[in-house]
Amino acid sequence: MLRKTLLFTLLIILLTACAPQATPTPAALTFTDGLGREIKLDGPAQRVLSMAPSNTEILFAIGAGSQVVGRDSLSDYPEAAKTVTDIGSTFEALNTESIVSLKPNLVLAAEINTPEQVKQLEDLGLTVYYLKNPLTLEEMYGNLETVAQLTGHEDEAAALIESLKARVAAVDEKIAPLSSRPGVFYELDATDPAKPYTAGKGTFITLLIERAGGHNIASDIDGYPQLSLEQVVAADPAFIILGDARYGVTPESIAQRPGWENLSAVKNGTVVPFNDDLASRPGPRLVDALEELAKLLRPELFQ
Repeated sequence: MLRKTLLFTLLIILLTACAPQATPTPAALTFTDGLGREIKLDGPAQRVLSMAPSNTEILFAIGAGSQVVGRDSLSDYPEAAKTVTDIGSTFEALNTESIVSLKPNLVLAAEINTPEQVKQLEDLGLTVYYLKNPLTLEEMYGNLETVAQLTGHEDEAAALIESLKARVAAVDEKIAPLSSRPGVFYELDATDPAKPYTAGKGTFITLLIERAGGHNIASDIDGYPQLSLEQVVAADPAFIILGDARYGVTPESIAQRPGWENLSAVKNGTVVPFNDDLASRPGPRLVDALEELAKLLRPELFQ
């Protein structure tokens, strides 16, 4: 009797081991996006379309690059992003035919996309998550975590965030004790050289300049104001940072503006071209911008 029982038990074990195992169903995910809308996914999105360069950079940085099936025409970083299908500019009428043909199960929008565009895509039956711009580095880390949850890359994002925080802390340690802060004029657009655009209060550029040990001369003006040549001369910044260098603005052309030849930055050779993508795209490269600005403004601390 005992032998039969043992044989029966063994048979049950063998049958159980050989039986096909059910594939676990991914747990449904629910989020609230930057427009306050409830977004539901059956599981981490495997086919993602990015509507903004910052989103594309975040997706690749957290290890979800292989899940990106489409991106806007301005998404040019990292290099691998350029091989992803280009759906065109999001500043014009959306190429909805191209977008739908890619069969994304998640469209990741940003603040450069309008709520009307979000609704247009939703009306086509697409799931759209609107990622709000962060206002601090800490909120940027939160955006990385959100995109990681949307795509199933929480561990990679956690490691990235830990690394970014360590780099920021290294800059803070050097800059925090400083009492004096050199004036900085950050030029964004000099299409009208008599009134160039800059970044003011409430912008990431100002946050980064201040955290890097400088003082933005436009920090008391909201948003992205235009400053007259006279206003810049009156402030006499120690540094002029050319975020518009890609458009042909040079230190030499700066010195030719009326009255600017006597600016401290011009006389001291501290008019510097800068990659504005680092500071204007609210993704992980904001930390690159912080490090570069700190080395530019306080080189003696980073030798």
